[in-house]
Amino acid sequence: MRALRNLFGDSRGAALVEFALVAPVLLLMVLGMFEMGYNFYIQSQLQGAIQTAARASTIEGATQTSSQIDARVTNAVHMLKPDATVTFSRRAYTDFSDVHQPEDYTDIDGDGMCDNGEPFEDANGNGVWDADRGVSGGGGARDAVLYIVTVTYPRAFGAANFVGLSPTFTTQASTVLRNQPYADQYVPAKVGNCP
Repeated sequence: MRALRNLFGDSRGAALVEFALVAPVLLLMVLGMFEMGYNFYIQSQLQGAIQTAARASTIEGATQTSSQIDARVTNAVHMLKPDATVTFSRRAYTDFSDVHQPEDYTDIDGDGMCDNGEPFEDANGNGVWDADRGVSGGGGARDAVLYIVTVTYPRAFGAANFVGLSPTFTTQASTVLRNQPYADQYVPAKVGNCP
């Protein structure tokens, strides 16, 4: 009985047991903070690279060099993360205020939808009403171009494997700039009817 009382009163090694219980949680938190910091760093570098490339894409003659501009951004990303996958998207708009805006239409029946033959302005000239009036590609003179770069890469630290997150991380950066006025701006002036 006395030996049992001594065993319960003995606190030697308690710190080791407490550390063994706390260490996995602490390690996951530290790895998670490193992962977040690394992802923010990649995002800020990507945003800087896309700003530089997008500015270069707006100067005269840049429509012929889209692949070179994309290569510049890809090289900047691969300097940080060689195994990253980089994809690009460009949409051109007549004006900055048109970015991500639907084509205008007259809602005759008041249902909030473009349907039943209601007239609409075909801003992108494709013959159908669109929720985004932009045109794919770099656009022409004076167009506002939305340039989006998406980067996917394997996570830098292994914490994601323990908490059920995807082993890859995807980030996106975008910018909108106006093309230089080296020619007349093309503006389609069509009117169509909703289906």
